[in-house]
Amino acid sequence: MTQELIDLRKSIMEGRYADALLIVDELEGMSKQAILRNIQSYLRILLIHLILNQVEQRLTSSWAASIRNPLVEIKKLNLKDNKTSQHINSDEWDTWLEEEIESAIRDASSEVLDGIYNEFQLTEMVDRTQVIQNAQKLLTLTYSHSAKDLPAVVAENLTQLPGGEDWKLNRQK
Repeated sequence: MTQELIDLRKSIMEGRYADALLIVDELEGMSKQAILRNIQSYLRILLIHLILNQVEQRLTSSWAASIRNPLVEIKKLNLKDNKTSQHINSDEWDTWLEEEIESAIRDASSEVLDGIYNEFQLTEMVDRTQVIQNAQKLLTLTYSHSAKDLPAVVAENLTQLPGGEDWKLNRQK
């Protein structure tokens, strides 16, 4: 990006505004790609912890934080600078979730029950449809709640997951 900024400055100083606008477009594209990569990374963390919850049928405070925090970050990153639209619309998550679920399962294999299942075994065990539905439900909350209110709303929704009620009442297994 440094070279692009140098080229942009030079283009403007030389009065080559069409070239400058092309560089601006390129920089905008690079910025959007970086945002989408960050969202994708947070999405994978979300999925990993939903997989852990599904397979182990429990919810820990650490996992709750690892579900809540990516949602808050996704909310922040997803909002465009104009504050009125998102990079990923609410009806576009299915594609993103389908693309990330397999990687998330493989990554989760080292964490589920302290790694007793390898990625091949875990791949057979996970109900992808349920994990994706849970993720979609939680992601939908990012469109209807402020960043300030989102953590509390997510916490209430987490009580509906396996072990969520025990987590709420601090009855950890």
